[in-house]
Amino acid sequence: MCAETLLGGIEFGGTKIVLATGTPDGKICEREIFPTTAPESVLPKIVDWFKARSIQALGVGAFGPTGVNPDLPSYGKILSTPKQGWRNFNLLQALKDGLNVPVGYDTDVNVACLGEAVFGAARGLDNVVYLTVGTGIGAGVLLEGKLQHGMLHPEAGHILVEREVNDPWQQTKCPYHQNCLEGLASGPAIQERWGLPAVELTEKDEVWELEAAYLAKALSTYVMCYSPQRIILGGGVMEQKQLFPLIQQKLVAYLNDYINTPEIEDIQNYVVPGGCEGNQGILGALVLGPVSYTHLRAH
Repeated sequence: MCAETLLGGIEFGGTKIVLATGTPDGKICEREIFPTTAPESVLPKIVDWFKARSIQALGVGAFGPTGVNPDLPSYGKILSTPKQGWRNFNLLQALKDGLNVPVGYDTDVNVACLGEAVFGAARGLDNVVYLTVGTGIGAGVLLEGKLQHGMLHPEAGHILVEREVNDPWQQTKCPYHQNCLEGLASGPAIQERWGLPAVELTEKDEVWELEAAYLAKALSTYVMCYSPQRIILGGGVMEQKQLFPLIQQKLVAYLNDYINTPEIEDIQNYVVPGGCEGNQGILGALVLGPVSYTHLRAH
């Protein structure tokens, strides 16, 4: 049985929506998955599901770009997306109106970063980068214990990286940038470059040497700009565990002793897989409501 304080969490993805109920201490009670269809068809199902469970608060991690600044009219809205019916849709307001409970709102990757900071591989740390590498590439950033926002939110999956000279593919999977990380290193980029999905390329060393080079270049930028205490890598592509030592070695080489800290010296415990068994997004969403995650982390 779950405690009396029952919270709700949503991972709002481009293809599926994961709903869950849970407790402030990170226990997941129930879970449901809906396909991401048009708002008018899926929102009533979401509202009915949570109403039947009498949640006291809700946390939402939404696919981006999305408005995360409470002071702007765009707050809580899905912004420039090709998803039919979702562009400029006020997701936050629809959930508030339907459920009449407090709702916390952020990006899906920021929420996953929060989940790792409270319950997972970054527990007890205040400065963390969580990078998901899958259909797309996105990053959640926690600095001084706060999820990072500014004029929008971090779009660290779209930083520009120098192409490797031995890259056999001169195209990109990003419609906006020729040389961004997502365009060169996402799951679809791997598949188009090599003609097979990542899961069928496990034994091809050249695939993972190239992938590790692009990811390590990006991580070196995050190290320089965010100075995180730990970097956590998740997403479908990172299920290729042979990537971790390759990325760690290349990151050390790219930093070239310019950054010389105990964390970099202990590189195997600096660039790590997630610690929430794939539940970091939902766990972060549960915490994103009015429950203080700084209080939780202190305990």
